[in-house]
Amino acid sequence: MSFRLDFKKARSSVLILVVVVASFVGGYYFGVEGFKAKVNNALQISVSQQVPPDISANMDLFWTVWKRLDSQYYDKTKLDPNKMVYGAIEGMVNSLGDPFTMFLPPDQNKTINEDLSGSFSGVGIQIGLDKTSTLMVEAPLPSSPAEKAGVKAGDYITRIKDIKKNIDISTSGITLSDAVSDIRGTVGTTVTLTLVRSGVSAPIVVDLVRAKIDVPSVVLTYTGDNNKIADLKVNSFDATTPDEWNKAVDQVISHGGVTGIIVDLRDNPGGYLQDAIDLMSDFVKQGTVVVKEEGVNGEIKCDDCATQKSPRLFGLPVAVLINGGSASASEIMTGALQDLVHAKTVGIKSFGKGTVQEPEDDLAGGSGLHVTVAKWLTPNGTWVHGVGITPDVVVENPTATEDAQLKAAIKLF
Repeated sequence: MSFRLDFKKARSSVLILVVVVASFVGGYYFGVEGFKAKVNNALQISVSQQVPPDISANMDLFWTVWKRLDSQYYDKTKLDPNKMVYGAIEGMVNSLGDPFTMFLPPDQNKTINEDLSGSFSGVGIQIGLDKTSTLMVEAPLPSSPAEKAGVKAGDYITRIKDIKKNIDISTSGITLSDAVSDIRGTVGTTVTLTLVRSGVSAPIVVDLVRAKIDVPSVVLTYTGDNNKIADLKVNSFDATTPDEWNKAVDQVISHGGVTGIIVDLRDNPGGYLQDAIDLMSDFVKQGTVVVKEEGVNGEIKCDDCATQKSPRLFGLPVAVLINGGSASASEIMTGALQDLVHAKTVGIKSFGKGTVQEPEDDLAGGSGLHVTVAKWLTPNGTWVHGVGITPDVVVENPTATEDAQLKAAIKLF
């Protein structure tokens, strides 16, 4: 992955991630009390009972549990030191009570980095959990294996099968991260999904051959009377977003006669903070897009959090579409459009994530660590964390076939 931004900017991330619960029951003690562990590039882990000299801790309990498991647990094949250490580190991180500060074992860290690169190997579906925690298809990606096989938005995924991965599981109770891991895989391999579709009595079974998926970060369409409203759908804030946004805005300008802009941030989970600032620079001549507060004393600090170029869309009326899947960088852009451009928002309340994470992706063995380093506020000083942004026009989308939220946004122009 290459970035045009400097290191500090490119690695400031406000991505919403799914947290995996620590798998090792002794992890809390391992994490909180201190330890020394070495992970080499072959994922072989050695653990030392030596406590760092600058940490005052009693590790006796941890080692008592470790040794009891080693000597007494009936199934020795389950005693994997690698997994035990990863689980212990997860326990340390989870003890902070911050779902966005997390340790990512190699497989999960790889998945996150693939998402932020805008390209991965899979079947091309956006998935989520509904209000009953049931796995469902939010949308198939255009020209993807899933779309070609007839997978539709609103389908429920009830079973995942992959012979090569030795997977044949019900999705009842599955986490979103586990579902993503199970469905993704090597290009050319097959995963079988069992789907339940409204109005269809029997389950639908589809065999999907994985392919390289290049996810469009920005999609431009035109709507409204005489196609004079530009609908800019931003799916994520990843490595490809600035270039794709610039190309789309150039097309809007060359289209001519555009009377308004819809920025569609629905189901956009966030990504790079700098991307939101870059995109906002096309709407305001000068302004601070986001305010960062660091530390318990709320020190205000943000390098280059103001708009940085001539605004190509300045003066055009703007409406923003949001929903419960709009988070982090999506909420930063929504708040900035509200405060600086007086844009109207349409949809349902956003997720509510108002913190910034710094990712470290170069830890031994390919693992990663995301640490919350600051909270962010809208230009007018609003902190959306745990609250979200309530739209000016609240509209549900009751069916997958009619976009009532988009229709409501069009009426604002």
